[in-house]
Amino acid sequence: MGEFDYIRWIRQQTAAAARVPVGPGDDCAAVTALAGRPILVTTDMLLDGTHFVLSEAGPRRVGRKAMAVNLSDIAAMGGSPFAAFVSVGLPRGRAAELAAELYVGMRELADGFGVTIAGGDTNTWAGGLVVSVTLLGDPGPQGPILRNGAKPGDWLLVTGPLGGSILGKHLDFVPRVREALALQDHARIHAMIDISDGLAADTLHVCEESGCGAVLFGDQVPVADAAHSLTDGKTPLEHALSDGEDFELAFAVDPADGARLVKTQPIPGLTLFHVATFLGEAGLFLETGGSRSSIKPGGYSHPF
Repeated sequence: MGEFDYIRWIRQQTAAAARVPVGPGDDCAAVTALAGRPILVTTDMLLDGTHFVLSEAGPRRVGRKAMAVNLSDIAAMGGSPFAAFVSVGLPRGRAAELAAELYVGMRELADGFGVTIAGGDTNTWAGGLVVSVTLLGDPGPQGPILRNGAKPGDWLLVTGPLGGSILGKHLDFVPRVREALALQDHARIHAMIDISDGLAADTLHVCEESGCGAVLFGDQVPVADAAHSLTDGKTPLEHALSDGEDFELAFAVDPADGARLVKTQPIPGLTLFHVATFLGEAGLFLETGGSRSSIKPGGYSHPF
């Protein structure tokens, strides 16, 4: 069983609940508050040796990343974050030295997005550093934007270059919270996801939730400079399609809105790229140089 098989299994075991209109499967859950207003809820756990190497990144950057990945999930739902709950497992013997720097890294980013660190839990143990953040947010003007709204013919746009995040972006990226809110002023967003597993894999996630397929246009995928610097035998495009933790947004819009957004580029400091079109037939395809073929996404999946 792989990670995504496990997620599907969890969803099959999870009964519907009136207080949880959106449960496992999207970038955030949505719960109904007592006043009837939905709240976005997301959580991510980061482990030393899997999501970061503490000896290389340092605790401050690790703390920043722990907050950033959750902010990115709120952005993927088009929401506005407001409160965080942080739980950490600190290695014994280094707890005091790590705790303060972790907090500084988290707090610096949280303050920049108006987020209060509202609580959590701290423990020490014999293993490596573990950081878990749970983040709450309010939906944006279009409500919670899910993965299941893409339609055949819709354009898939991304908010920036992709690939090579292992060279530093996965630690230092700026979550696209402000951009996701601003985009809602310019177009109706049908579906959205943040690129954490790789463009191809995350496009497939949207396809599976929306009941459609997609063709990725290799000649139009923006490739980050970092992807050209890697020398592991993969092409820059392969890195752009399959590297995880870019944390750019990928979102589906009507083709007329997509063409207008790409032409006018209405968000200052942000360049939007048309990278795919959704299809009525199932499957994921790559088109390069006028030739189209079926592909299997190569993004990261945690082994089980």
